[in-house]
Amino acid sequence: MITMLGSRRRLCDGLTRRETLKAGALSLLGGAFNLPSLLAAEEKRGPGTRPGKARSVILLYLLGGAPTQDMFDLKPNAPDRIRGEFKPVASNVSGIQICEHLPLTARWMHRAALVRSVNHKAGCHNPLASYTGYEVALPDITSTKDTYPPSMGSVCEYLRKPQDDLPAYLYLPNYAGAGNAGGVVRYPGPYAGFLGKRYDPLFSEFNPAIVRKIKGTSVLGGEPFLARNTRLAEGITLDALQTREGLLQQFNRQQRRLESDRALDDVTRMQQRALSLLTSTKLKSAFDLSKVDPRLRDQYDRTLFGASALIGRRLVEAGVRFVNVTWDFPGDNSWDTHAANFAWLRGALPSLDATYSTLLQDLEGLGLLDETLVVLMSDMGRTPQVNAAAGRDHWTYCYTVVFAGAGIRGGTVYGASDAHAAYVKDRPVSTGDICATIYYCLGIDPEMPVHDRGGRPVPVAHGGRPIREILV
Repeated sequence: MITMLGSRRRLCDGLTRRETLKAGALSLLGGAFNLPSLLAAEEKRGPGTRPGKARSVILLYLLGGAPTQDMFDLKPNAPDRIRGEFKPVASNVSGIQICEHLPLTARWMHRAALVRSVNHKAGCHNPLASYTGYEVALPDITSTKDTYPPSMGSVCEYLRKPQDDLPAYLYLPNYAGAGNAGGVVRYPGPYAGFLGKRYDPLFSEFNPAIVRKIKGTSVLGGEPFLARNTRLAEGITLDALQTREGLLQQFNRQQRRLESDRALDDVTRMQQRALSLLTSTKLKSAFDLSKVDPRLRDQYDRTLFGASALIGRRLVEAGVRFVNVTWDFPGDNSWDTHAANFAWLRGALPSLDATYSTLLQDLEGLGLLDETLVVLMSDMGRTPQVNAAAGRDHWTYCYTVVFAGAGIRGGTVYGASDAHAAYVKDRPVSTGDICATIYYCLGIDPEMPVHDRGGRPVPVAHGGRPIREILV
């Protein structure tokens, strides 16, 4: 416990100067003032914005390639090795059927739109396409580069108003690939790319050692938490922090007399945002689930994905623009179901069902569903043919994305796959179209240009067009 110079002065967000925050190290030029992936603010909103139905987005991302033909586009009349082991059940919308292991989700089809004709040519396990609409195969999908285009969330961060005291883009429970063995993979896609690291998401962290078994299926457990470098160091008071911040500003003013490098100005902006993060209670409160009704925790399902979705709801309630919640690899095949596809799904789908349906119910009960767009997607699909290991392999030629909430015409289906869920039969949809639809709901022009490192204008949706038929 520390005392803020013996005073009980209250900051503008309600935090008393007696309140303490546990954190990592803080130094004049490091610590909290060295958060390159998240601390920046534009002087004003960029071009291309307009009123949108959605104030916020929650993107539920099933990393690895979810077999959506076993979830939202079942083919009961296909041959055995195609149709799989699950049966379709009626939803609350006439004519729309989904998997028998998603009964709670079936009750929300009146607020959802199924896009069954998504496809891309960007290769397998390449999330860059779905986060940006940039459909180019990459030589390496295990790492990201600062020459890649920015993600949707990073564009939201780029457009964030300078007076906003919260980041516009949070990524839960950690970077894409953190659940892989060793955590050495960083899939491209969620980052700011050529916009600059200052527009990267604020990542939470999790404990990969917490694993939960559900019907023989391994899933990650526990709760995400804020990284240590977004908190105050032990023994550092808010008064001391502001004193250091004042000294740092003086240092930077002197340095700017000698240099005109734009990078230094970016550092200043990051430092300013660092201070606002450290002195705000909003993020801290959103991540604190200790006072949440245990019954609600149970309804979300006590997995890492469930806890992350609940925190995601609390973040959009606090005013965060774009929240990503990824179901990552727990050390087994997860959504990358090359083997035992149906055995794994029997455990995973009821958990997904509970989390997804509870998120929609929670948002609706708080009056937030009409202003929050919820998108359920993956980086690719799975083969129509079940292989000899009872699994499905990589497939990018046809899969389903689910939209719900703000701006969406509920009870709709767009596009169609063929009789085997192998290829698009009607109205193909690109990842650029998916991104453009999300941008449109947010009130961002999908054709808004951002400039790459060569100064060339690049439309944020890479030529994608909103899917008008699913929009209100």
